Amino acid sequence: MKKVALIFTGGTIAMKVDKELHGAIPSLSPNEIIQTLSGIDEFPNLVVHEFSSKPSPSITPKDMRDIAEICNDFLKQDEIAGAVIIHGTDVLEETAFYMNCVYSQSKPIVLTGSMKNASELGYDGLTNLVSSIKVCLSPDSINKGTLVVMNDIINSAIEVTKTHTMSLDTFKSIEFGPLGIIDHNEVIYYRDITHFKKYNLKNKINGDTYLLKAYAGMDGSLIDYLIGQEAQGIVIESLGRGNLPPTMLDSIERALSVGIYIVIVSRCYSGRVLDTYAYNGGGKDLTNRGCILGVSLNGQKARILLMLAISNDYEYEDVKQLFKL
Repeated sequence: MKKVALIFTGGTIAMKVDKELHGAIPSLSPNEIIQTLSGIDEFPNLVVHEFSSKPSPSITPKDMRDIAEICNDFLKQDEIAGAVIIHGTDVLEETAFYMNCVYSQSKPIVLTGSMKNASELGYDGLTNLVSSIKVCLSPDSINKGTLVVMNDIINSAIEVTKTHTMSLDTFKSIEFGPLGIIDHNEVIYYRDITHFKKYNLKNKINGDTYLLKAYAGMDGSLIDYLIGQEAQGIVIESLGRGNLPPTMLDSIERALSVGIYIVIVSRCYSGRVLDTYAYNGGGKDLTNRGCILGVSLNGQKARILLMLAISNDYEYEDVKQLFKL
């Protein structure tokens, strides 16, 4: 039987409530989690690697880079069928998308976690872990890219986002729906990723790419600040179809003039941005000035992609093409 690598990074799945602190904290080791798996005899070939015990907000792009390196080392081995990254849910979709950008092999990478800690009734961590292992072992998971498995639902890292602060069914592909399910221990895929993208980016990062969210009446003061901080890239979650208040335009011009990449996505939950409107601040006006449209990516994923593109020394036209893929 093929082996599955389990890379533990921390998160709610490894937490219990501390009675003195009256809150959940990291408490369980990877081995303690593995030992409590129901039907562990079904999985005799698990390879466990403890990367960290970090809560999700503590995960950084540098951590993502290091996790990707570890993952890649495992997946180069013939006996490894796939890798499961056990992760906190707050930034899970960003780590998943990062993996999808820098990993190009056919073997599956699956990210999973838990919405409830081990002290709560209905602790979902073990079910999610078992389901993720099954997805890794399924031959149907080959060439699907990086996957997110939670609540017996399989989603693509490209499409999925966290939609609810507490629901077990929080991870959803809002526009296209899930790829498949795990039902009675069977891995079932309902569809392929018709717009699957292999970015094939090198696993390099920089820390100078930022994310802003537009709002009514917003000016350019935050952009001016980031120019002063020598930002290399800025992603802006724009209004609607890809539009911004005209009071931001002077600052955008200044940022573009000093070589800062600006990528425009939407703050809407679904739909793509397009340069439809030509008024001041409209999408057509922004692209004419040199902004790049981020198509249907959300802000946090667009930031990951722009960060990697800059780190890979992409020029303007290359970055523009990358976001069209």
